[in-house]
Amino acid sequence: MSNFDKYGDRVRVAVATVTMSILFCVTARAASANPILVELFTSEGCSDCPPADTLLRTLDSTQPIPGAQLVVLEEHVDYWDDLGWRDPFSSHAFTLRQGEYVDRLRVSQGPYTPQMVVDGGDAFVGNDRAQAARALAKEAKVEKINIKISSLRVEQGKVLAHVETDAVPSKGEVFIAIALDHAQSQVLRGENGGRQLEHVAVVERLASVGKMKKGEPFSKDIAINLNHPGTDYRVIAFVQQADEGRVLGAAVAHVQ
Repeated sequence: MSNFDKYGDRVRVAVATVTMSILFCVTARAASANPILVELFTSEGCSDCPPADTLLRTLDSTQPIPGAQLVVLEEHVDYWDDLGWRDPFSSHAFTLRQGEYVDRLRVSQGPYTPQMVVDGGDAFVGNDRAQAARALAKEAKVEKINIKISSLRVEQGKVLAHVETDAVPSKGEVFIAIALDHAQSQVLRGENGGRQLEHVAVVERLASVGKMKKGEPFSKDIAINLNHPGTDYRVIAFVQQADEGRVLGAAVAHVQ
């Protein structure tokens, strides 16, 4: 073997070693990323909501908080539906969920759109980028339990998966959200009439799948119906303290 060949081998080994190190670091960083659940209560009937929808998409795509994984949910309320445009993604269940946050967090303005709730503990105007940055930076320091979604698949119009979690430090409830990965809508009437709106992680179903006792883990197979089989979906699992309390952990997986 020539000196040139020996040198080439050493370079290839060095490059491979560096590449493996980089991949290991990326994997380790991803595995240790602290999840933060970001919920946006919004409506296509509200002219102030599209900027908040855009902010949520930006947070989702750029993941701007070092050491954190932002797990986003877009929940469309129904109290705008009689004011010119019926939001096709709206659900009264999300109106009720927002109302519970408003009561527990003592939001003086009452329910409004757009409203962002971070990890069940901080609520503010959903297009306030400065407040969002402060809330996310604060929550990135809060340790969460591990949640794992496995055996994920679609069969006969249902999402099937196995969900397991670490033990919880306090009583909690396990939720599964089934969300459209992306969606678009052409609004014909109301405050956003004539606009094409884009959405991310639009929740179609939010179901409680179990209760947890303090100090105990959780493990369960779940099956949830899909409204539009064949569409790209996200499955989000999260654990929350009772009565829409603090979020103790979250995870997201994609299914097609």
